[in-house]
Amino acid sequence: MIMKLLVSPINVEEANICRLGGADIIDVKNPKEGSLGANFPWMIRAVKEAAGGVPVSATIGDFNYKPGTASLAALGAAVAGAEYIKVGLYDIQTKEQALDMLTNIVRSVRDFDRNRKVVASGYSDYKRINSISPFELPEVGAQAGVDVVMMDTGIKDGRSTFEFLAEEELTGFVQSARNLGLQTALAGTIKFEDIPALKRISPDIIGVRGCVCGGDRKSSIKQELVEKLKAEMA
Repeated sequence: MIMKLLVSPINVEEANICRLGGADIIDVKNPKEGSLGANFPWMIRAVKEAAGGVPVSATIGDFNYKPGTASLAALGAAVAGAEYIKVGLYDIQTKEQALDMLTNIVRSVRDFDRNRKVVASGYSDYKRINSISPFELPEVGAQAGVDVVMMDTGIKDGRSTFEFLAEEELTGFVQSARNLGLQTALAGTIKFEDIPALKRISPDIIGVRGCVCGGDRKSSIKQELVEKLKAEMA
């Protein structure tokens, strides 16, 4: 299976670089508002225009238990043009809260356009941020009707998903989701040296920013690094 590369630019110039570098999905987020911080609707529209035919994803925030607010935000991202709408279950404590959030988000998006995809993200460092275990997401996500379950890091301090979870645990996450008919995405300070392990784990999507900025996520995305990562994933 060929993994797709999702890259997260912070502006239109970087979105163009992602497209030219061969990114499969261009992701709109706002790091100032958190790991999956939401950007503005006009930025989603601008990136969508720059992306050409490349699908666009948009994050709607690292959420606590506010199903109505999250559903409205998800609809806004869909209206602005995102094909993938991503929500982070940052301050969600129980499976019941997660199911309520995701069911309503899915309804909000699908009532607008049945072809849009909903991505539910948990966090590999869930223990230190005191959120729901990402290993509960495949079951809950399947019940809610999401398309993709994802794992990211909640705190962006340079520590990788691979520092919090073993390869075997990540493989189990991917397999359990696949058994339920869901796609998977792995992110969280992914590095070039993680590619061999990611090929063994075999998620559908890999999400990056820092490694295609030369290691510093606050730097600019470099086209040659996007091209290099894409080539190494093949």
